[in-house]
Amino acid sequence: MAVGSIDAWAAHADGVQRLLTSYRAIPAGATVRLAKPTSNLFRARAKSTAPGLDVSGLTGVIEVDPQARTADVAGMCTYEDLVAATLPYGLSPLVVPQLKTITLGGAVTGLGIESTSFRNGLPHESVLEMDILTGTGEIVRASADENPDLFRAFPNSYGTLGYSVRLKIELEPVKPFVMLRHLRFHSVNELVESMDRIIETGGWNGERVDYLDGVVFTADESYLCLGTQSATPGPVSDYTGQQIYYRSIQHASGEKHDRLTIHDYLWRWDTDWFWCSRAFGAQNPGIRRFWPRRFRRSSVYWKLIGYDQRFDIADRIEKRNGRPPRERVVQDIEVPIENTAAFVDWFLDTVPIEPIWLCPLRLRESTSSAGGWPLYPIRPQHSYVNVGFWSSVPIGPEEGYTNKMIERKVSDLAGHKSLYSDAFYSREEFDELYGGEVYTTAKKTYDPDSRFLDLYAKAVRRQ
Repeated sequence: MAVGSIDAWAAHADGVQRLLTSYRAIPAGATVRLAKPTSNLFRARAKSTAPGLDVSGLTGVIEVDPQARTADVAGMCTYEDLVAATLPYGLSPLVVPQLKTITLGGAVTGLGIESTSFRNGLPHESVLEMDILTGTGEIVRASADENPDLFRAFPNSYGTLGYSVRLKIELEPVKPFVMLRHLRFHSVNELVESMDRIIETGGWNGERVDYLDGVVFTADESYLCLGTQSATPGPVSDYTGQQIYYRSIQHASGEKHDRLTIHDYLWRWDTDWFWCSRAFGAQNPGIRRFWPRRFRRSSVYWKLIGYDQRFDIADRIEKRNGRPPRERVVQDIEVPIENTAAFVDWFLDTVPIEPIWLCPLRLRESTSSAGGWPLYPIRPQHSYVNVGFWSSVPIGPEEGYTNKMIERKVSDLAGHKSLYSDAFYSREEFDELYGGEVYTTAKKTYDPDSRFLDLYAKAVRRQ
């Protein structure tokens, strides 16, 4: 039996109507954008004085069906709210991105990833159907069978083909606890080989692995973090207080064991925005003690980043201390698993950022055989590893010097990078990597008057 209400569907219909009204109020020829208070994008964007689309009525979970293991969700619903609605039924989205304020629609039109991606792929692969506001001002239903060209081109289009107003997604059963094993490696190559075996077998030393990611601190200190669901009650750790999750991973050798509730496991990275909270002093014990727990979350750190970008606080501090400005290097890239050690070794030798995050992924068999995802083409039946690094480096001889080096290296290793942050590709390179003619055809079909920005203009030109 579906758990929802007539009121929830009516409220959703009212939210869609407000969205359409706001669309029609925007002058013909003006660029259409969302009006929303939060963002998880890290690329600079041109200032706009135009009114945005009203998405205020599209922020909730409409219905959960525990028997069918599906949920109908508004496009601007955060994963924090989505997880809160599904966990009481012992269910979870197939992939829950690491930060609470990432929206379901954002993770689908962009890219999301997490430690279930080695078995569940990417968030858009669990979407059964979507209702999308296109550039024509219409709500279009898209699925594998209905408008399949839009369904396939929507992932990684970043709102340039339209905005999802409702998504029907698959859910999977979860148990109340996650048992963790942190495996220490003294060689990145050895870590990658072990990761590959886990992906292929689904287990480690005879035990099932439900969650898999890793952290590299240095060339001779890296870890795989293996999670296994459990229904057995018992003591659990808490990394929302004084203890810091990524520091808990570290140990001298062998295996280290830990245990979290499923809720705290899903949000284990959010309290400290992985390790980025250290930039604000939040990992200093003297400061952390007085930093309210409710403010230890990625959305608060993101607001601080916003203030920095607005007022150039960090660059002013560097200048006052006699140092040049710094280049922001905030990226997630994917390379085939056989090229992962080569990329990580190059990165450790070239870019002064640590730690870095590793998250394996593999397209789901059920979706990769149905036509793939042309705007982010990765090979079916092949393992990739997401490498995430988020910090800044001394500025180079030209704008984006380090980011450009990373782009070249990723391309050399047959990889891609996510487009949520700064990109410097030429138009030709970009089209080759991110859909080219498929995107152009979908754009002409669903946004013929270019009411939304072009993907290259949005991702690279930062319009």
